[in-house]
Amino acid sequence: MNPNDSIQRSVLPIPDRKPVGLTTYDAKDPDTRFPAIVPLRPPAGAPNVLVILLDDVGFGASSAFGGPCRTPTAERLAARGLKYNRFHTTALCSPTRAAMLTGRNHHAVGMGSITEMATSAPGYNSLRPNTCAPLAEILKLNGYSTAQFGKCHEVPVFETTPIGPFHHWPTGSGFEHFFGFIGGENNQYYPELYDGTKPVEPDRTPEQGYHLMEDLADKAIGYIRQQKAIAPDKPFFVYFAPGATHAPHQVPKEWIAKYKGQFDQGWDKLREETFARQKKLGVIPPECELTKRPADIPAWDEMEPRLHPVLAREMEIYAAFLEFADHHVGRVVDSIAELGILDDTLVYYIVGDNGASGEGSLIGAWNDKAGAEAPDLATSELMIERIDELGTARAQNHYAVGWAHAMDTPYQWTKQVASHFGGTRNGAIVHWPGGFKSQGGIRSQFHHVIDVAPTILEAAGLPAPTLVNGVLQEPLHGVSMLYSFDDEKAAERHETQYFEMVCNRGIYHKGWTAVTRHGNLPWVVVGAQPPLADDVWELYDTSKDWSQAHDLAKEMPGKVAELRRYFDLEASKYNVFPLDDRKAERVNPDLAGRPQVVHGNSQLLFPGMRRLSENVAINTKNKSHSVTAEVEIPSSGVKGVIAAHGGHMGGWSLYAHEGKLKYHYNFLGLLRFDVTASSELPPGKHQVRMEFAYDGGGLGKGAAIALYIDGAKVGEGRVARTHAFLFSMDETMGCRLRSGRACVARLRSARQRVQRQVELGADRRGCRGHRGGSHDRRRAAIQRIDGEAVGNPLQRGGSDPQAYR
Repeated sequence: MNPNDSIQRSVLPIPDRKPVGLTTYDAKDPDTRFPAIVPLRPPAGAPNVLVILLDDVGFGASSAFGGPCRTPTAERLAARGLKYNRFHTTALCSPTRAAMLTGRNHHAVGMGSITEMATSAPGYNSLRPNTCAPLAEILKLNGYSTAQFGKCHEVPVFETTPIGPFHHWPTGSGFEHFFGFIGGENNQYYPELYDGTKPVEPDRTPEQGYHLMEDLADKAIGYIRQQKAIAPDKPFFVYFAPGATHAPHQVPKEWIAKYKGQFDQGWDKLREETFARQKKLGVIPPECELTKRPADIPAWDEMEPRLHPVLAREMEIYAAFLEFADHHVGRVVDSIAELGILDDTLVYYIVGDNGASGEGSLIGAWNDKAGAEAPDLATSELMIERIDELGTARAQNHYAVGWAHAMDTPYQWTKQVASHFGGTRNGAIVHWPGGFKSQGGIRSQFHHVIDVAPTILEAAGLPAPTLVNGVLQEPLHGVSMLYSFDDEKAAERHETQYFEMVCNRGIYHKGWTAVTRHGNLPWVVVGAQPPLADDVWELYDTSKDWSQAHDLAKEMPGKVAELRRYFDLEASKYNVFPLDDRKAERVNPDLAGRPQVVHGNSQLLFPGMRRLSENVAINTKNKSHSVTAEVEIPSSGVKGVIAAHGGHMGGWSLYAHEGKLKYHYNFLGLLRFDVTASSELPPGKHQVRMEFAYDGGGLGKGAAIALYIDGAKVGEGRVARTHAFLFSMDETMGCRLRSGRACVARLRSARQRVQRQVELGADRRGCRGHRGGSHDRRRAAIQRIDGEAVGNPLQRGGSDPQAYR
């Protein structure tokens, strides 16, 4: 692509060249000459690249696009760069990331949904084919330094094991360095982190000021400084995807206080205020109309007045979280400016990987998983009672659907709804003063996240390779946006784009969109879906109707049929079929059909094994099972965790406290059940066991609990409700010790649909676990079985199993 570049870059890795010339016998021979070793570099003028991708931020959230959440870094970059107001994503996390980092449509790289919902179908298996090399790999093999910080959410759940395989992890996908997390969400105060593929812990506690957003920015800044200190002539590609503002919405209180009282007017009025600001800024045209609120989303005035203070607080927290994230993005940008290279760095600031999230229920959530698992417990009373916990480590909070809809102003719908722009249109800012002359402008050409990779390659003067690691590559599906940088009126080059997410479908073609919203609402996880044949298609002339406000389907049935045919053709081309509208069912690997890590009915755990996610450990949900351990009790007595799975928002623990065997079940952090042995564990070697006899009759039912020592029953009780789907999206299982000989754990599964056994064996030191046995500093959760202080592992500190903080 670069005429001044003599290196053949269409085949990667670039083959090494062997010197041809005179080979002398003695190096001291005056005719001894070899060409100088030249480090691989991209073509001259290739820029540094910084891609910033925020999470769950709607088009109408950031102040750069008229929203109520202050984002001065976005505004600053836009002032010397360009705003793209017709930039689109896929409507969900994993698919957008996979599409952006490959330049191909999400189904074509196996990411038709999030990794946790993968099936065996090619478009949904979460396995990026080797015919679609990711952008980071292409840049690395052309001489870039590459690093990723923050959320990945592209690793297949059946590959999230301590032993890999790692070729879909960031460090196997072209990034030489990775620091962040691999799942869909993370606690901002107690995150599950990886350095490369190694689990690591934060360097301080929340009480000492820890927050994930700041930590990620610190790590990115440190990397950029080191990279330029060592190889200043080598450009970098840094992908900064912090995971903000995905739930849980957690942010320091002083930032929340900045927004106190600013959302008391409610979401309907906020939409109107945002709409007016958007017109004033010019990010929507003067003729744009504010779409109507869907009937499924209640009006602010329809909400219980007693809930208004809680609802307003939810939005205050969200706005603070977005501003806090933008602040730390600004620190990363400032670090580049301080090095004097910001103008020569191509910066993409993509304000959201999909529309704002409508997954927080109609009233918001104290625990964002409660809506699916126990809607009867996710009540107004709960929200009112726990208002002061929102935004802190004690809650896993999310805001109400009405706020999400307002954050997507002026469009219809939210995240997941790929049919409408509320789910797919995100503000994007491009900053590159050294690469284009335009400053402070707005670009309205239609573009999609698959256009990012082609743009970066063209900016770097690099071709899309035809062969990578010996594999013939599928052409990029996106188009470069470079043509529009200095030409506001340039004809758009991305003329056709399909959209699909959980059977919400749409097609854009030369200014027209045909769309259909299918089935369950974004905040509904469980329930029957209607037949696909019942879906009603809508038609919009978006060359005139900017916000999809006027459905023309009844007036122009022929145009609908034409566009539906285009959708079918595009869908067939990119592995969209078969359409799959299942939600809860696909979380269960038994039903989804994806690979499972545990084969047969046995699994061994050894000390040091940790971060075993729900898809790596045997499933104990909705099944009978047992936990068995061989322990040796010292004469001084025993305290400590034997085994645990989950964390403060859900899970179970078998442990010893005050010399007695105990079992604790935590249901969503809302209901807790304890069973305690009637007698103490005597000194010496013993077998302890917990038997969990599931009631059956459906999902999430209760169970009878029995505790045994050496085969004799010593305690019994009940768990009234159990998790049907997930304990957690981030907290895990583990088995490890601080000192002493190794403990060996064996997990057994009977493979029956209803009943499943789990056995864990331990040596005299036992097992310890907290949120999967991962965090040494959380004293309440990580204990030995030889006499140290103990607490329940399913809490965030404190020593009393009942004292949840």
